[in-house]
Amino acid sequence: QVQLVESGGGLVQAGGSLRLSCAASGSIFSIDAMRWYRQPPGNQRELVAGISTRSGTDYADSVKGRFAVSGDYAKNAVYLEMNSLKPEDTAVYYCNADIRLTMSRRVSYWGQGTQVTVSS
Repeated sequence: QVQLVESGGGLVQAGGSLRLSCAASGSIFSIDAMRWYRQPPGNQRELVAGISTRSGTDYADSVKGRFAVSGDYAKNAVYLEMNSLKPEDTAVYYCNADIRLTMSRRVSYWGQGTQVTVSS
């Protein structure tokens, strides 16, 4: 069984910073990609940033220049450094990972989510 556990959410004032962490544990052969999604209140889940062994990093236009995603594949972990936070960044942030359980079996997993609230 594989689990993704996020941490680091909280309440911050506009202009502030937060760092989210996500760690995968369990029977993992390798990890192809890890991503951060967010779901604002009353809205659909959207991709924020991702990192993969093949294509590097990618960001939503709304967070470019403010957020930075990084990974530590030795620790099966991904991080999201969020700077210059805005009220519209308020959302539940979810970690997602494409994990190979064996060489040929890849499964997508989700974390439970962590709340980020930015006050104006």
